[in-house]
Amino acid sequence: MSALTVVWFRNDLRTLDNAVLCSAIDHAARHNTALVGLFIATPQTWAQHDMAPIKQDFIRRRVQALRTELTALNIPLLAVEGSSYQQVPALFGQLSQVFQVTVFAQTEYELREQQRDAKVAQRLSANKGVLVQFDTQCIMPPGSIRTQQGDIYKVFTPFKRSWLARLHQQGVQCFGRPKRVNQPPLQLPEHSVMQPGDDSSANWPVTEELMLTRLRTFCQQRVADYQQQRDFPAVDGTSKLSPYLAIGAISAMQCVARLQLEAKESWAREKSGAEVWLSELIWREFYKHILVAYPQLIKHQPFQADTAAIRWTNDKTLFQAWCDGQTGYPIVDAAMRQLNQTGWMHNRLRMIVASFLVKDLHIDWRWGERYFMSKLIDGDFAANNGGWQWAASTGTDAAPYFRIFNPVSQSEKFDPQGDFIRLYVPELSKLQGAALHWPAKAGGVKAYPKPIVDHSIARKHTLALFAEVKKS
Repeated sequence: MSALTVVWFRNDLRTLDNAVLCSAIDHAARHNTALVGLFIATPQTWAQHDMAPIKQDFIRRRVQALRTELTALNIPLLAVEGSSYQQVPALFGQLSQVFQVTVFAQTEYELREQQRDAKVAQRLSANKGVLVQFDTQCIMPPGSIRTQQGDIYKVFTPFKRSWLARLHQQGVQCFGRPKRVNQPPLQLPEHSVMQPGDDSSANWPVTEELMLTRLRTFCQQRVADYQQQRDFPAVDGTSKLSPYLAIGAISAMQCVARLQLEAKESWAREKSGAEVWLSELIWREFYKHILVAYPQLIKHQPFQADTAAIRWTNDKTLFQAWCDGQTGYPIVDAAMRQLNQTGWMHNRLRMIVASFLVKDLHIDWRWGERYFMSKLIDGDFAANNGGWQWAASTGTDAAPYFRIFNPVSQSEKFDPQGDFIRLYVPELSKLQGAALHWPAKAGGVKAYPKPIVDHSIARKHTLALFAEVKKS
């Protein structure tokens, strides 16, 4: 039986800075084995995980681009159309009946992914194969940043300090572009070819050249103003790299390396644009560390256990109005319409609409968490869960429960001219000044809904909900 080395691509859809790919290439060369890349689409499981259709399309398009990049390295890529995780072990079983298989893959942290990988490893070992995993989703792997007492950090700021100290100590080192592999043509078992997507993500480029250009341009031209511009949704002030990080088309290490190259001294200067953007990358890692340390979060449990007793109202009519961008609060409605129309939402708006759902409408944060995942092109479980629990005051390092965003004042502060609101709520386009941010006070607009809730009354109810739980 001949040997085969397999690179199983999952959340690392790239050839640059890919430890899994580089290690597999080295293994294949040392052991004189054939080398093949593998990607398995699992739309049924994706749907069970509430993965947005636009993200599914984004993944499929990126895999096709990855195939081209691997072909240039003389590495064939099998892009297989499966159905669910349940099929995956059997697929590796078929391969291991023909070859002695060594599979290289990046570690994934979620529960079903861990269970799937355990079954794959078991199936491979039955035929003398092996699954080799690399914990490379984060720059600092989960569990590697701890307090002096050896505990996991539950608060971001000290986590960030330790994370940065480790970065200064070990530096940044990306894996370079692999060299072209010399190998003969390979005969593989027949497989179901991955189907193309629906092109809903076409506005997001997926070729290596264009993705890296986006990263380079941001770090060269816009990161210096990131601190001043990042909270204004009408301004193109953010990197919009989150979809690429979510599927591993670009690594966090690449982002830090490019930031250090372009921003030079300013990346480490507190409150500079570069340092603030770096903090966002560290937040991403913080939530993954928390997820691994507290696996109950994967089952959608609140980090602060006592908040599980909060008696949410969960009014389905109010929830639907929030989903549709028909709440009568312009900044909330504009944000939700942006999400529904584009599959992306500005980060400041994510905080505003999350606070509104939980603390104005008194709807369980998990309803919003799931809705976001079903729409976002950059949906990432750890970041999405962490962000929602922060907004709901149920998570680690969460906003205090008495911190409740006023959607009108948030609108006036972060969209002062109303440019963003007019873009997504055109029925308000003729309004100016305070009337645009709070049309109900100016008599309302016939084509626009009246406010579905009184913020001042809702705020008092939220304080009572949390006070009841904290008291008990």
